[in-house]
Amino acid sequence: MNENELIQKAIEASKRAYAPYSKFYVGAAVLTKSGKIIQGCNVENASYGLCNCAERTALFSAIAQGENDFVKLAIYVDRPQFTAPCGACRQVIVELAPNAEILLVNNKNEIKRLSVEQVLPYSFNSADLA
Repeated sequence: MNENELIQKAIEASKRAYAPYSKFYVGAAVLTKSGKIIQGCNVENASYGLCNCAERTALFSAIAQGENDFVKLAIYVDRPQFTAPCGACRQVIVELAPNAEILLVNNKNEIKRLSVEQVLPYSFNSADLA
């Protein structure tokens, strides 16, 4: 798997997003340690609290498929600015993919590389519950 393939899978996933209210289509693709790429897209609902973001869709789908070791997470939004994960997604990434590299990808095919620590510094995690 090369990084371009992961990014293409995130772009592909964005085209399947269900976003009739915001018209904000997001795609994500997570690379597992075993080499699988699992996609996710945002799914909206008229009851906004029931929406799910692309990042969480990808990670939750991976967990449901028995994958739990993540190497990279690519997030694509069809706009020139880089779009970072929302707060809920950042917390889920800290929990499920603490060592993954995060790739923010814009519609110019530019990549911003971030660590999980950069995305959510001083995070609350399982160590805080010990």
